[in-house]
Amino acid sequence: MATTYQIAVLAGDGIGPEIMAVTLDILAAAGRPSDVVFEYTSGLIGGSAYEATGHPLPPEILDLCRKSDAVLLGAVGGFQWDTLPSHLRPEQALLGLRSGLGLFANLRPARIFPQLVGASSLKPEVVEGVDLLVVRELTGGIYFGQPKGIFADEQGQRRGVNTMVYSEAEVERIGRVAFEAARLRRKQLCSVDKANVLEVSQLWRSVITRLADDYPDVELTHLYVDNAAMQLIRWPKQFDVIVTGNLFGDILSDEAAMLTGSIGMLPSASLGAAGPGVFEPVHGSAPDIAGQDKANPIAQVLSAAMMARYGCQQPEVADRMERAVLRVLEQGYRTGDIMAPGMTAVGCTGMGKALLTALD
Repeated sequence: MATTYQIAVLAGDGIGPEIMAVTLDILAAAGRPSDVVFEYTSGLIGGSAYEATGHPLPPEILDLCRKSDAVLLGAVGGFQWDTLPSHLRPEQALLGLRSGLGLFANLRPARIFPQLVGASSLKPEVVEGVDLLVVRELTGGIYFGQPKGIFADEQGQRRGVNTMVYSEAEVERIGRVAFEAARLRRKQLCSVDKANVLEVSQLWRSVITRLADDYPDVELTHLYVDNAAMQLIRWPKQFDVIVTGNLFGDILSDEAAMLTGSIGMLPSASLGAAGPGVFEPVHGSAPDIAGQDKANPIAQVLSAAMMARYGCQQPEVADRMERAVLRVLEQGYRTGDIMAPGMTAVGCTGMGKALLTALD
């Protein structure tokens, strides 16, 4: 008897619908040998949801996600919505989704494929062998802290205010996720903060340090965020798992992504204590190439593989998808963002066909 999973599919804006269409075909094909069926229910999110309903995350979409086994998300945003009030901008849908589903842990792997070492902007000897994981806290910090907004002072001057705040419990739960992830890898954890100037980081560091007593098999180190940014470029192979707060994790995970040669190659998983997780590519909606069959769908495909592995507990399905990606890269297929001399140029749909063939 087939095992069936209900998947909420939120393609979003820009290149989202293109890469999602490719990914759903590949996910379905990867499930067949294991008699795993993914049933998709689509919904609007981001700018497309705003255009249709006046809100980037309609209540019925959040309800759909809560009732699903997992959420597969594309990308949101576009220049046409940049002038909207902040609470109506497409990116607010991501914050609402994370908060509404209690998704406090974002896992962003950055592994350079051997076939793409030359695509990185760094020297091959610097990036070859890079395999790290950024664990980013998602529902606290400066993106959610109160007060926030733009206010007029007594002289009529506007002041922008955002508040960075973390509770001890918030730091502990993301810390435990990171320590457990390190146990499954090379048992090295680097906590990133700004404890030399920020009290919130001083709390962060003290909690993470205390947690280390429960994980004596994991080596814990600390870095200030500015030094961590430098070290990711100088010597990225020193990192195994990095744990950090919302703002720092947002920045460092994108920096780590570029070590691999293209942000179009990187997936992510957002997980909570219970309920469905959200699985999405690290890259944005890329409106400049939307509808032109130029997008790289691999990050979306690998996000679906993470969904199979972490959201549905189907590692064999995930393995098939990841092996298919390796095969097409070995065969020389490249979208424009990872193109190199002597390789075969394909678009989004062409890469999808190559991946389906590799699955067979």
